[in-house]
Amino acid sequence: MEHRDGTITSVVIMGAAGRDFHNFNVVFRNNPAYRVVAFTAAQIPNIAGRLYPHELAGPHYPDGIPILPENALETIIAIHSVDQVIFAYSDVSHEEVMHQASRALAGGADFRLLGPRATMLRSRKPVISVCAVRTGAGKSPLARRLAVWLREQGRQVAVVRHPMPYGDLAQQAVQRFATLEDLRQNKCTIEEREEYEPHIALGNVVFAGVDYERILRQAEAEADVILWDGGNNDFSFVESDLEIVLVDPHRAGHEQRYFPGEVNLLRADVIVVTKVDTADPRHVETVRRAISSMNPKAQIIESAMPFLVEDAEAVRGKRVLVIEDGPTVTHGEMAYGAGVLAAKKYGASALADPRPAAVGSLRETFRGNPHLKCVLPAMGYGPEQLHDLEQTINQVDCDLVLIATPVDLRRLVAIRQPACRVTYEFEEPSGVLKGLLLKALKEGKPA
Repeated sequence: MEHRDGTITSVVIMGAAGRDFHNFNVVFRNNPAYRVVAFTAAQIPNIAGRLYPHELAGPHYPDGIPILPENALETIIAIHSVDQVIFAYSDVSHEEVMHQASRALAGGADFRLLGPRATMLRSRKPVISVCAVRTGAGKSPLARRLAVWLREQGRQVAVVRHPMPYGDLAQQAVQRFATLEDLRQNKCTIEEREEYEPHIALGNVVFAGVDYERILRQAEAEADVILWDGGNNDFSFVESDLEIVLVDPHRAGHEQRYFPGEVNLLRADVIVVTKVDTADPRHVETVRRAISSMNPKAQIIESAMPFLVEDAEAVRGKRVLVIEDGPTVTHGEMAYGAGVLAAKKYGASALADPRPAAVGSLRETFRGNPHLKCVLPAMGYGPEQLHDLEQTINQVDCDLVLIATPVDLRRLVAIRQPACRVTYEFEEPSGVLKGLLLKALKEGKPA
């Protein structure tokens, strides 16, 4: 907005190379009343120090926009007399959001959160969204199952994935992944491969990138249905005809304590309680009570996430190094995942502690996540970190490496120890969710 004296509102957007860029594109890019002086970066390594390029920033930003470390927020506010700080990343506690708000307010700036009405795009095609209250709840396995059901109905599905722009942002404005070769050509990180590769294996085309207006329009040109496969616990970038939200009973209570996961819970049409096959029944009941209290209109469905070990007998009696999905056990704050559950179920004699063997960026990961003890997060945001991961794995004293990541790490790093893989899929035997999906496509979302 323009001030009475004719000056322009100065803005900083706090982000993690995803929601922040989207909010800029749809709210600020073409609005001359605002001047975005910087993004700040958190959660994701190797983002700070880069530039949001002029090709994406638009004509008001011929030099692009700097991406600076989040710890420089106070300095940025002071130097640029910042009027507004926009908080635009996900999977953070309510307390942490208010700590960031306090920093902005102490510097004299307003603190804002942009909501769905301001940031959601409208599609010309039916949209199904899959979101969650925490990262690692099982969104991607569910999204894959939904895509199978849709294709069984003769629908052409386009999967639009929450952004993971870790490379050249201008080149990644609109990305389309239909083959494994597309992943190689785009130099995808482990984090990207974990999300894209399982979809591709099922024959789904995945769209992602930075400019979601353009991404959505390209996806619409190829599909009958748009399937939003969310990231972290963010809400969808696209208005949905059916909002499906996952709750993980392994983290009972988190549904009311994390941003914007609680937003998703309150908005949901369908709430899927996942992993009931491995969760404590008391925690499942705790989650059900919370859902009924917070969103009594939502349909509640319980589902399982069974895991399959490539060679279960190989686990028995072995000292096992478990490699879990990176985001789930880092900012998702889980101390274990499917790999640990599988190791225990199939009789591993011990879980190897990878911390003494950690090198480079993996040391920093463990320092920043003290809850991690006997699991190794599959961190791979770039070639250097992938190399650190390989070195760390190969220096761990263990009999077997148990890979519980959505992508088979053996194709990306050389592992000297024997290794086998744990996979997991979504199961909902009642058929209720499939019925709700088909009903939503037929009737659309009520106004």
